[in-house]
Amino acid sequence: MTTVASQVILHPVVSQSLKFGSTTVGRDKTYRAVQYYARFLTWYLLNKGDKHNAARWNALKSHLATARKLLRLGKPVEHLQAALRASLASGPASEQILAIGKQLAYFGYLSYDAVVWANAVKFFVLPPETAQRVTKTSNRFWLAGILFSLVHGVLKLTRLTREAKMLQAGKSWGEKDVGEETQREARLNAVKAAQAAARTQFLIDILDVWIPATGAGITNINEGALGIFGFITSVLGMRAQWKAVTGKQ
Repeated sequence: MTTVASQVILHPVVSQSLKFGSTTVGRDKTYRAVQYYARFLTWYLLNKGDKHNAARWNALKSHLATARKLLRLGKPVEHLQAALRASLASGPASEQILAIGKQLAYFGYLSYDAVVWANAVKFFVLPPETAQRVTKTSNRFWLAGILFSLVHGVLKLTRLTREAKMLQAGKSWGEKDVGEETQREARLNAVKAAQAAARTQFLIDILDVWIPATGAGITNINEGALGIFGFITSVLGMRAQWKAVTGKQ
């Protein structure tokens, strides 16, 4: 029995899961997945007329949303740092400007989000009209950040695709210099990895964009669809963080 328990408790997947859960990003993505699944399930149960169970899942969704806001209290400064690093980085000017815009928009979003959290936990109480205006402004900044990211993703994918074609064309010419060929293969692999990451981020952005757009009153997507969109992007984010932490797919 002890051997079986040891094999379960000390299994590599358990150890990797603990390592994943020990990171702030890992916990946040997990909470987010549950939050948006609860959002979908609340909508589904209400449509079925099951108000009792819908209330339970809605409470879970609300508490997780509040908890995640607390986890993000220091992140506005991270995005300011990211904006500064983007301004100092080399690369196409258009991509650089969009990257800076994205980070500044996320700074605004998370700054207003902190005010939303403080009001939610009654640290200070805003009038209902003010609270609604702050929430809408937060969603507008979030929407702006995603739109910057989408345009940046299109430009980056276009550039990477062009670079990949050039590298592959060079390979087809059959240069015999082994050193150059090795460097070309390494660069091509790096470009392909960057393409995969950019495609994943583009998919996340194209699904997530509807959440702040609806929160800002620009679109009117139902709660069920928003829950599914958020759940999918959360799982994609969890997958990326799992790979970063454990080095495995």
